[in-house]
Amino acid sequence: MSAPEFPRHPAIDATSETPADRTTSSASALQRFIGGPPAVVFVRLLFVSLVVGALLVWLDIRPYDVFVWISRFFNRLWLMGWDAVREIAEYVMAGAVIVVPVWLLMRIFAARPAR
Repeated sequence: MSAPEFPRHPAIDATSETPADRTTSSASALQRFIGGPPAVVFVRLLFVSLVVGALLVWLDIRPYDVFVWISRFFNRLWLMGWDAVREIAEYVMAGAVIVVPVWLLMRIFAARPAR
């Protein structure tokens, strides 16, 4: 039984993209990514930003305050992460004070030749 023969050279695709096709496909990819035509998306974002901005000003929240809160949040998250690591290290060291000497004694007695 012989293997099927494949052409030695790939067939030429007559439907390949032209440079004009690439720009329209990239424009449609951009529109798919941002959710529509750029002008429409810009107007929609402008309107939503106006509504959210009015709500924040009404609540007496300024943009600088938001950045400070985000910065503090990540700072606290970072510090809590290291506190957790520090606590785990304390648990490991407290356990190692008992476990390592017992393990060492077990290894010493196991290495002794039997009589």
